[in-house]
Amino acid sequence: MAVTTSFHLNFTNPLNNITTTTTPLSSSFLSWKISLPSSFTFSSPHRKPKSFITVSLMNSKPTILVAEKLGEAGIDLLKSFANVDCSYNLSPEELCTKISLCDALIVRSGTKVTREVFEFSGGRLKVVGRAGVGIDNVDVSAATEHGCLVINAPTANTIAAAEHGIALLTAMSRKWQRNKYVGVSLVGKTLAVMGFGKVGSEVARRAKGLGMHVIAHDPYASADRAQAIGVELVTFDEALSSADFISMHMPLTPATSQMFNDDTFSKMKKGVRIVNVARGGVIDEEALLRALDSGIVAQAALDVFIEEPPPNDSKLVQHESLTLTPHLGASTTEAQEGVAVEIAEAVVGALKGELAATAVNAPMVPAEVLSALAPYVALTEKLGRLAVQLVAGSSGVKSVKVTYASARAPDDLDTRLLRATVTKGLIEPISSVFVNLVNADFIAKQRGLKITEELILLDGSPENPLEFIQVHIANVESKFASAIADSGDIKIDGRVKDGKPYLTKVGSFPVDVSLEGSLILCRQVDQPGIIGKVGRILAEENVNVSFMSVGRTAPGKQAVMTIGVDEEPSGVALKKIGGIPAIEEFVLLKL
Repeated sequence: MAVTTSFHLNFTNPLNNITTTTTPLSSSFLSWKISLPSSFTFSSPHRKPKSFITVSLMNSKPTILVAEKLGEAGIDLLKSFANVDCSYNLSPEELCTKISLCDALIVRSGTKVTREVFEFSGGRLKVVGRAGVGIDNVDVSAATEHGCLVINAPTANTIAAAEHGIALLTAMSRKWQRNKYVGVSLVGKTLAVMGFGKVGSEVARRAKGLGMHVIAHDPYASADRAQAIGVELVTFDEALSSADFISMHMPLTPATSQMFNDDTFSKMKKGVRIVNVARGGVIDEEALLRALDSGIVAQAALDVFIEEPPPNDSKLVQHESLTLTPHLGASTTEAQEGVAVEIAEAVVGALKGELAATAVNAPMVPAEVLSALAPYVALTEKLGRLAVQLVAGSSGVKSVKVTYASARAPDDLDTRLLRATVTKGLIEPISSVFVNLVNADFIAKQRGLKITEELILLDGSPENPLEFIQVHIANVESKFASAIADSGDIKIDGRVKDGKPYLTKVGSFPVDVSLEGSLILCRQVDQPGIIGKVGRILAEENVNVSFMSVGRTAPGKQAVMTIGVDEEPSGVALKKIGGIPAIEEFVLLKL
């Protein structure tokens, strides 16, 4: 859109094709009227290396930079609200040059939105929209530091991904060269859906229509929703041992990275068939190759790989029992148009000041509130992470109570941020969703997670916002029985000491350990020598102990030993610890 406006240029070396009325100095000033686009960029031949100068013209509409191809329906929606600059295949330097003129940026997976992009934006960039699910190419931490909201479009490609999963499932069950290969029927076979979110549940619906028996594993899946589809929720190991086919739909997180490895393959039925349209990193590809060679896995169908495209000399790619596609899960006309509209609506809404349900980072928090609550933000997230790792069984977490003990009146204690970070700690370890103040309640409700809050009003000075925080998870089994309090809930307590988060109680056992690194919790018979035995095992593994605490009910009775370690102990070391006669149970928790 051309506008007629006044603008000013400041530059160090005047260009030959622009004549000024002033004598060239180290800085020259120009002002005139002319009809030009709302922004333009030109290069200076007098500067080495070649540089770009961008001119911004005053206009009432915001400017949205679309850096990768987007469906026309999405572009039209953006144009109805803003000035839209569709500039594809920008180099990092060109993106940094343009970004200071933009209020919003829309990318797919090919454009890296780095810290430098946010720094060059000069604070103008308010929204980054990722047309798709994953945000690995966006520096979310830098975006938050610069007050920029990051949003994605997680729902529009659900059906396309589910259909592709079913396509690979059926293609894998039939192979060409009829005389050499004999296929298998899907009717009556058991399909284990690993990750029962949007895509996983749609795959389950379609598999049921093919006459398959469908089971699923997902710690946060709603039992009611699964039952409505006719799907049985099971434990992870039950899914592995029961399935004829396994379809993966979990996100790539530290907890799911290479989750399918030699150990998990060894627990599967011989001749199992595997489909992955989720993330390449959830499978240890070398372990899959060994499982294919040994016949544990009869066939695999992969749409995603750790490295994309995979190397030409990859033995896995060349394996005759592998069916593969080049990351086509969302590649349908309908999905691409749907993603375009979804991200366009979200970006426009965010620029209007509306809260975005698909936001993956938090908006700016007032400095005084953040300063006061910062140590408790870290505490609540870590308590959430610990609590969810203590949960066992397939029922999932449905009810959580967060109790705050404070001398401050309710009106003087804003716990919204703390509730959001508890939710973040509970959900993020087993999900690809980024939880923050904007989307915490939405994400919890979406997963059937009810979070209630309780304030215990204490006597004393309200100088410190909180004395301690408790996290209770109701109606679940625990991997560490000692974490079950008298109420029957998993309960852990924490407090802030010297500005750092500490764990102060596990179940009914008092402890006192800093929440950093990894923790080993051991319930033991209270007797001499146990600390030394555990310490010796860890020393032999070159695992450094950062701190240790023992809480007991009474001398000579039961005690809980909490050990902080800098490195994660091996499975062998943990087995040795569990083999000490006086130790009744133990668990490793990662922070």
